[in-house]
Amino acid sequence: MIVKEEFLSKLRRYFSLNLYEVKIWAALLSRGVSTAGELSDIANVPRSRSYDVLESLEKKGFVVMKLGKPIKYLAVPPTEVLERVKKNMKKEADDKVQRLDELKNTEILNELNSLHDQGIELVEPTDLSGSLKGRHNLYNHLELTIRNAEESVVIMTTSEGFMRKVEGLKPVFEKLKKRGVKIRIAAPLSKECSNAVKDIKDVAEIRNTDSKARFCVVDGKEIVFMVMNDADVHPTYDIGIWVNTPFFANAVYDLFDLAWKGMKAVKK
Repeated sequence: MIVKEEFLSKLRRYFSLNLYEVKIWAALLSRGVSTAGELSDIANVPRSRSYDVLESLEKKGFVVMKLGKPIKYLAVPPTEVLERVKKNMKKEADDKVQRLDELKNTEILNELNSLHDQGIELVEPTDLSGSLKGRHNLYNHLELTIRNAEESVVIMTTSEGFMRKVEGLKPVFEKLKKRGVKIRIAAPLSKECSNAVKDIKDVAEIRNTDSKARFCVVDGKEIVFMVMNDADVHPTYDIGIWVNTPFFANAVYDLFDLAWKGMKAVKK
């Protein structure tokens, strides 16, 4: 059996299988029905491992073991395998989420919070900063910072960044609005932003600006700013800096407040 390594790699990635499993499965698909020994020879997998691999594939729903001797295996249609894998992945994900939700009401989380509280007391103010690499990590920390806002959130971003924030952070903004937190967002508002503006205009004040910057200041105490132009960098190489320092954050807040007065407001 000649199967390209690239094809096997894709199977491993999409179906979460190891190398022996994808080799045996591909071999069985090409034969329809076969014995473990035959599949071992075709797939170039050690015979001592072929039975374990087939047992694993059977548990995962990729193959069916036929009755009789010698024992033979039947390939399940790939379309059905795909549905089974999706179902199993969803169940595993739901189970993990449930376990994490249950953790909220246990002593484990209380102990973890206690450890964190004890540790943070020993941290110097100058150490409350960090580098955030990759847009995914950057937005996770941005959401964490914004979620804890008590008074104000100001954001200056690009057109693309504005649409991303509306899409990803709208639920957080809505909760802040209910708590009385004032949210202001400034960005170059192109035609592509029109739907995002409609989605968020009842939750945050929005103004149009020609300035190009990417930062967020929370309560005049914490700031997250991005050092790259998102139009010029791949999301995985995006970089942000988080600083928890009222002196610097409040200075940026004041500059934003000054610039805000000269920006064109978006009507509700």
